[in-house]
Amino acid sequence: MSHAGNEESSQGSDHQVRDEASMRAIVRERYGDAGVLHVAHVDRPDVKDDEVLVRVQAAGLDRGTWHLMSGRPYAMRLVTGLRQPKNPTLGLDLAGTVVAVGAAVTRFAVGDAVFGFGQGSFAEFAAAKEAKLALKPAGLSFELAAVIPVSAVTALQALRDVGRVQAGHKVLVTGASGGVGSYAVQIAKAFGAEATGTCSTAKIDFVGSLGADKVIDYTRVDFADGSQHYDLIIDFAGNPSLSRLRRALTSTGTAVVGGGEQGGNFTGMGRQLRALAISPLVSQRLTMFAAKQRAADLEEITGLINAGKVTPCLDRAFPLEEAAEAMRYLESGKARGKVAITL
Repeated sequence: MSHAGNEESSQGSDHQVRDEASMRAIVRERYGDAGVLHVAHVDRPDVKDDEVLVRVQAAGLDRGTWHLMSGRPYAMRLVTGLRQPKNPTLGLDLAGTVVAVGAAVTRFAVGDAVFGFGQGSFAEFAAAKEAKLALKPAGLSFELAAVIPVSAVTALQALRDVGRVQAGHKVLVTGASGGVGSYAVQIAKAFGAEATGTCSTAKIDFVGSLGADKVIDYTRVDFADGSQHYDLIIDFAGNPSLSRLRRALTSTGTAVVGGGEQGGNFTGMGRQLRALAISPLVSQRLTMFAAKQRAADLEEITGLINAGKVTPCLDRAFPLEEAAEAMRYLESGKARGKVAITL
């Protein structure tokens, strides 16, 4: 009886979405902590010629979404809205089913299961550019597929395009238990590198399970103690100083610097900008980058998944109504891998 009631309620909700062109979404009217997030009924998005409309089955949660929620660093508000968000709906990662296609779309059809980058994916429906989606890996659930795009593509581009990783390179990944870090360890191994990951004591076994050749407990050991030098450091966690990164690099090594929640409330990119300023003056290469949202990279990651070289790591999934709790869990630093929101 209870199951039938739930099913009827679900069908009623679907009927409302179809008839009224509305949908449930997680929104916020102002910047702030997770307490500003709440469920509301909003208009279902229209799609442009080069877009598809996706019925969202799951959405990934990432630090970029935290920044959009909090409005920090403040410089981003020049784009997202000075006093309040221009777009109240959050969410970028998504996995779901195509329900409508724009006039110029050729790669997808209604009914296709897809994953990638959408606009406001913490909602029952989201619009997404055709060029930012790929077919969902056949062997993965929607929840697992949803936690791939932002973090895995960032890790791939940091290693391949910016870090120029090669087989045999010694690679250090800071924050290896996090979203980007958990993918970076696996992708580095897929490229034939020797991967070392840093993490807290409680997550040593998890990072080892990713295939890391070595795991450093940062609460006990300083990766820059001189005992090992790395050809490439992927640094998206922990905010180590540039001097520490340089001490851990070989004389011609590269550090790809990103992330960091303590980069200043205005730009949030203090370390990254200093890295770019210092790099021309030293033999080591210190650099940063902004990840690009490309279907080709999603397809490359799908190939690595199908080959058994990369496995998405989903720590917990929260229902849409508990998005605020999901954000608090992300903020707690307890997650091993990724956090998802399901619909």
